[in-house]
Amino acid sequence: MANKINLTIGGIIVALAAAYFGIDLQQQKTAQVQTTADQNSQPQIESVQPADTHQKGQSAEDIIAHAFKNKLSNVQVEGAGQVKAVLRDDNEGSRHQKFILTLNNGQTLLVAHNIDLAPRIDDLQKGDTVQFYGEYEYSDKGGVMHWTHHDPNGRHQDGWLKHQGKTYQ
Repeated sequence: MANKINLTIGGIIVALAAAYFGIDLQQQKTAQVQTTADQNSQPQIESVQPADTHQKGQSAEDIIAHAFKNKLSNVQVEGAGQVKAVLRDDNEGSRHQKFILTLNNGQTLLVAHNIDLAPRIDDLQKGDTVQFYGEYEYSDKGGVMHWTHHDPNGRHQDGWLKHQGKTYQ
């Protein structure tokens, strides 16, 4: 199961890298990719199926809107939004601080920040701006941003939240 998820994540990384560097995946049936961020933590992808790609220079809002429209998940993205609501922490299993951001395009995004692995944002209030770097997962309500923390096992790209000049990772 973990290998299947890693391959899916790897496929999305390949598609995003291809879009960034202007590679046409429709013409290239196979590719070998290894991320430069952590070459030991990402599997090498040898056979990549063409996927929806994002054009160079797209904003986080555009990437997330595209992922939402196409029901895509496992999309690593960096962006920012304004806090619409601060929700109660989810204390079932791994504890998560939860809040809803409104992006510049009006789309909402639930942030599920693992507070067993990273510090919580204690002074978070409605109207605050929060920057994020994490993994987008599709949901019918706009999506969920998670992996906003370091990975203690070194198998996933580290994420973070930034609020009032402080980084939570």
